[in-house]
This record gives sequence, structure tokens and C-alpha cells, in this order.
Amino acid sequence: MRIGEVADKAGVSVRALRYYEEQELLPADRSSGGQRHYPDTAVGRVRLIQQLYAAGLPSRVVRDVLPCVDSGEAHPALLGQLESERARIDQRITDLLDVRDRLDDVIAITRDPDAECSPMQ
Repeated sequence: MRIGEVADKAGVSVRALRYYEEQELLPADRSSGGQRHYPDTAVGRVRLIQQLYAAGLPSRVVRDVLPCVDSGEAHPALLGQLESERARIDQRITDLLDVRDRLDDVIAITRDPDAECSPMQ
């Protein structure tokens, strides 16, 4: 697939794909004219990269994780790092749920001033 097609199907910019290639996250073959060509799996890989970034993982960790996704194997040190990242994400989820609950309280009290709001913590 050409770069524009991958970008359209994955819902990202061409610039993002170039960045992923620069960070060694998304390999591309080059034609004799220098055009990038990606495998059919590139769209799924781009979506995974985006999810990992959205979870707060830095490029170097994403770079280490992607071969594990491909092979199904990981070095024990990487597993420890991934478990730490998972714990961080779990804490972030807990924090976001707390914020959502507080927003629910604000919405409820705004709609019905007689409703009780949970005390601020």
C-alpha cells in the first residue's frame, strides 16, 4: 500500500506515518522512485501504535513492544516494564473514573439543585 492509502485507512496523517517510520515503528519498502510501500498489515500496526501512544507509552517502549506483538515473545526485563506501564494505566483509569463521578455530581446538582452531591475529597 502507498502512504496515502495507509494514512486514509488508519485515520492518521501522512506526516504521522513518516514519523513512525523515522522512529523505527513502521517499516516501509521503497520503490526505485523512492515511494514508500507498506504491507497490508500496516493499518493494524498504525492503530496499535496509536493506542500505545494514547496510553502514554513513549516511542522507545513502543519500539520495544512491537517485536513482541509480532513474535509473541518478550524479554523478562521488558515484561517488568510492561507490567509497570499497565499498573500506571490502571491508576490513570481509576483517576479518570473518580473525575467522571465528580462530573456526574456536578451535572446532577446543576440539573436539580435539591439533589445531594458527594462531598469533595
